Amino acid sequence: MVAIETSDLTRRFGDVTALSGLSLSVEEGALFGLLGPNGSGKTTAIELLTGQLEPTSGTARVVGRDPVTEPMAVREAIGILPEREDPPSFLTPREYLTFVGEVRETAEIETRIDGWADRLEFAGVLDALATGLSEGERQRVMLAAAFLHDPDLVFIDEPLVNLDPIMQERVKEQLAAYCSRGNTLFLSTHYVDVAAELCTHVGIVDDGELVAECDPRGMSEEELLAYFVEEVGGDPAVAEARA
Repeated sequence: MVAIETSDLTRRFGDVTALSGLSLSVEEGALFGLLGPNGSGKTTAIELLTGQLEPTSGTARVVGRDPVTEPMAVREAIGILPEREDPPSFLTPREYLTFVGEVRETAEIETRIDGWADRLEFAGVLDALATGLSEGERQRVMLAAAFLHDPDLVFIDEPLVNLDPIMQERVKEQLAAYCSRGNTLFLSTHYVDVAAELCTHVGIVDDGELVAECDPRGMSEEELLAYFVEEVGGDPAVAEARA
């Protein structure tokens, strides 16, 4: 079964083309990574697929629905973690996650909140105001919010931002476990090591275009980086630095 399918998906902002002719297919159960330099169109792709933006042209289907004509149905069926999004500063993590659970009509909200707080190690700050949390703690709360209602598909923009190395490993374990149950994860990143370690399939974007796709399993980080540099093109030193 296909979880995400796009055909010539394009988004322009005036004279700027942020995403051009994106055509891809993501199977259910995949841990798909959209890999590319900053400004390559990764965030725009997620915003189009989650109904936050309408395309200039082209089509998309997410969990069998059209994000343009059925945006609420798509959002109800998925989880989303945008890059650099924080819980409201005037709420505690418990209050924020309870609100998310109620909006999502989630059963056993308190049990789920406690479970994610234990898994992502923020139980000690569940009842502290979010304004006093560290960046890493806020990121963990937002990760919990994306998965709280146990969706079949989750979109994450830069999943490991602001996390220390130990917590990065913990989050990687949780993401892999989520997909091992048949769920689908679509993540965007400009970190080659994250794509090499986590993903079952990678699409490489540059200047708004999908320039290559590959299966990174069996590839080392160095091999995927070399492939990335080759596909992005230009000066190898510049391409590697952008990665």
